[in-house]
Amino acid sequence: MMLGKNAGGLFWMFRYLERAENIARLLEAGWYIALTHAKDDGSNEWESILITAGMNAAFLEKYESYDAHSVINFLLRERSNPSSVMSAIEAARSNARMVRTALSGEVWEAVNECWMELKAILARPVTERNLHETLTLVRNRTSVVRGALHGTMLRNDIYAFARLGTFIERADNTARILDVKYYVLLPSASFVGSSMDNVQWEVVLRSVSAERSYHWLNGGDVTPQGIGEFLILDKRVPRSLAFCYLKIGQYLDLLEEEYGVRQDSQVLAHSVCARLDKATVETIFDEGLHEFLSALIADTGSLAHQLETDFRFYG
Repeated sequence: MMLGKNAGGLFWMFRYLERAENIARLLEAGWYIALTHAKDDGSNEWESILITAGMNAAFLEKYESYDAHSVINFLLRERSNPSSVMSAIEAARSNARMVRTALSGEVWEAVNECWMELKAILARPVTERNLHETLTLVRNRTSVVRGALHGTMLRNDIYAFARLGTFIERADNTARILDVKYYVLLPSASFVGSSMDNVQWEVVLRSVSAERSYHWLNGGDVTPQGIGEFLILDKRVPRSLAFCYLKIGQYLDLLEEEYGVRQDSQVLAHSVCARLDKATVETIFDEGLHEFLSALIADTGSLAHQLETDFRFYG
């Protein structure tokens, strides 16, 4: 069995890489909306980005207003923000160094080059003029690391822990985006004297880079049930909750084959998979979207903690 410290290093290396990419995607979505649908100075959308990312309270400890420059740099390069893109990339590289002997040369080089390029470009404040270029670099460099993993690594326990980190982080991110935006997804009958904001539909889909895929499958028919079905239950969508948990279950099954032990984390993951398999978008909305997502966020946190315990990440 792999040393727990190495397993934890792989898991967190890819959690941090996924986190950096998620923040970049969310920031790009909000920036696009602020540019094309700005109300007044667009500050409402910048606040929305921070709330969705779970960083609003930390931002307000340092800044007084939601201006574009402050939000962009807080999310991308703020050293005091442990979830900024630069902080996440540095944490990913630190974990990669710790488990370097478990990685192929291509994966290590991709991580190191990602860190060097982002460190250089984020050494200076990012403006709206060069924001697109910066966000594209973040997405591209993290994608190169993921591609190197897919193309050069054995499908063994090392690969499984790396992928578990990716899908735990991704599931948590998708659930939190949907939960923060859940008022947009409520059936129209639930609104009292209000209409749904189409701008927020775009934020939901762009935040998970799924706008084109959604429209390809659904045409121009954007509905609460359609988005819920797409991002919660559709196993074809790589950032849907059902897809993430399908993969989590598969990689925990791989670890059971490797080690000959069925862990509590595997039982928990498969229970969530079964709940998602049984769910329909109608039952989710009837029972309460917020309640469903809150329970799934809690389960994802419990699963991450149980993985740490089962495989002794800090042992």
